[in-house]
Amino acid sequence: MTHPYEDMGPEAYWKTAVAAPGAHGLTGLWSPKFAIKPNHRIVTAGSCFAQHIGNALAERGYLWTDCEPAPPYLLGDEARTFGYGVFSFRTGNIYTPSMLLQWLELADGARDEVREVWQKDGRFFDPLRPAIEPNGFASEDELWAARQSTYAALRRAIETANVFVFTLGLTERWHNRETGLEYALCPGTVAGEFDAEQHVFTNTNTRTTQRSLMRAIRFARSKNPKLKVLLTVSPVPLTATASGAHVLTATQYSKSVLRAVAGMAAEGSKHVDYFPSFEIITHPIFRGMFFAPNMRSVVPEGVTTVMKHFFADQARVFGAPRMGKTRKRIAAVVPKGEEDIKCEEELLNAFAA
Repeated sequence: MTHPYEDMGPEAYWKTAVAAPGAHGLTGLWSPKFAIKPNHRIVTAGSCFAQHIGNALAERGYLWTDCEPAPPYLLGDEARTFGYGVFSFRTGNIYTPSMLLQWLELADGARDEVREVWQKDGRFFDPLRPAIEPNGFASEDELWAARQSTYAALRRAIETANVFVFTLGLTERWHNRETGLEYALCPGTVAGEFDAEQHVFTNTNTRTTQRSLMRAIRFARSKNPKLKVLLTVSPVPLTATASGAHVLTATQYSKSVLRAVAGMAAEGSKHVDYFPSFEIITHPIFRGMFFAPNMRSVVPEGVTTVMKHFFADQARVFGAPRMGKTRKRIAAVVPKGEEDIKCEEELLNAFAA
């Protein structure tokens, strides 16, 4: 061998790996580090695209785990309206790694509670998840009792899961200058009042984002040393940006940072992996075919293609799974189509001129 390129397989060359097979002939995009089996307890959280992954796993009979199920008087779509069955716990969307870290530490008591509450029309809203109660809570006591229930569900999920799937969505975030509390959405958009002196916008860089993600992973694994973490990056563009940049370039910045950070987190780690759902949806070889006419929402065919690669590559590396009994009770809870996906950031569309 005169140089390394003589001994590489066809997957290493664009001509043989991409151009020749074309968009629908791509194979081997992912070489998973660990098996994800149907009987593994799988919990999901993060950006809205994580809901698609939970749905696909549940429909295949995998043990997607809902650690905070809806009360018996809330069923189906009504339960989802109140934030149940969307993720494995009722946190709503967790868009940033720093927000994930905040939830983990608050649930464990490792971070001091900030008793901030937003109000609107005499109702009370949780600044960490203002959209889970569409009309707000009736009282502050009810809000804090609900938060404690979610803390318990989050602890239970992390401590008992085999696999935690987390989808990174944003680098843009809002927080309180005095308390450091990070919000799910900008104050004043859903509820509360915006204060330019108190409410601070930041757009995290690669270094800051990576630090938050690694701290969150280490924290979760300190509670469950056997926990495997599968990272994905949401392909869904930003609804709006507060960065001052055009929303298209702001989206590219955010996704580039998140993709780089996810790759760095997985590099050299046996218990952290990255699955390329972002690339499958957004790469130019697919010519935008997986986006709806608004060029933001992912159509069902895109989700199907993503999960086809997920299951195919798991089977290629670890063999076909033994499915066992399908768990229909879970598949009835998770979303069925793009119109069912809960994405709190989309609420910002209401402020577009």
